[in-house]
Amino acid sequence: MTTRQLGNSDLNITPVGIGAWAMGGGKWEFAWGPQDDKDSIEAIHAGLDRGVNWIDTAAMYGLGHSETVVGRAIKGLRERPYVFTKCSLVWDEQEAEGSLKRLGVERIDLYQIHWPAWKGQPETASPGSIEEAMQALVSLQREGKIRRFGVSNFNAAQMARARAVVPVTSLQPPYSLLARDVEWSTLPFALRNRIGVIVYSPMYSGLLSGAMTRSRAVNLPEDDWRRNNPNFQEPLLTRNLELVEILRRIGARHGVGPGQVAIAWTLLNPAVTGAIVGVRTAAQARDITGDLRLSDEEVAEIGRWRAQIAA
Repeated sequence: MTTRQLGNSDLNITPVGIGAWAMGGGKWEFAWGPQDDKDSIEAIHAGLDRGVNWIDTAAMYGLGHSETVVGRAIKGLRERPYVFTKCSLVWDEQEAEGSLKRLGVERIDLYQIHWPAWKGQPETASPGSIEEAMQALVSLQREGKIRRFGVSNFNAAQMARARAVVPVTSLQPPYSLLARDVEWSTLPFALRNRIGVIVYSPMYSGLLSGAMTRSRAVNLPEDDWRRNNPNFQEPLLTRNLELVEILRRIGARHGVGPGQVAIAWTLLNPAVTGAIVGVRTAAQARDITGDLRLSDEEVAEIGRWRAQIAA
């Protein structure tokens, strides 16, 4: 795959990266249901074989389990991919040290503040403000524990506060055909200020992948957080599955599935550097492609669906 420079950094990443959220396994607040570690490791290896050169995880995913699985997958590789992880939602003051140990690396390539605030708390709530958090990242960088640092789920005003302390390498926001709020101010701010953007959930947590059916949505495991998402429930589910069929028709022209079309759509935005693609099996990882280019006519075809539901 081709690579793109991430913001103002020396990181050159493929247009898609491996997302390890679901690899945290089940039985935690934002789980995706049960997940076999062997399947996760095989999925990572299959994605790397496809040419992907970065993995995104977080300390929160499975309360450290996702990072442990990623660490097992990359151990002993001749050429290690970039490893990105996140902080600020976990249980231990020594967050970076814990992540380094679980990942089995000496330095984290991109360390991101997971959320500027959590569950309605003010942004100045413990363990500190945005400004204090950025200073902590600078200290970790000076200690050689992290290579670059970024933010996740920040809006434009929060990014402005962060970059007033120190330049920010990247932003990680949710972005897809079903989640476009960041288009209005967040992505333009990042583009103006040379902040790289790696979007998460470009397939809207699997809803646009082509594998989600009405029956499967109704029967998601009890510990799958998507059960409570309105987009996976009626009346929105029927509308969203109609979009999947449009994406499926477009994908058939290119020999790919609807999920790849959804990902390619996010990569059209000039602010977006890369997209995180969550995978749970080697078969899913083998479908990853970062080189699909949609025509103007195909983009317009998708746009007509949006115009219809807005009417």
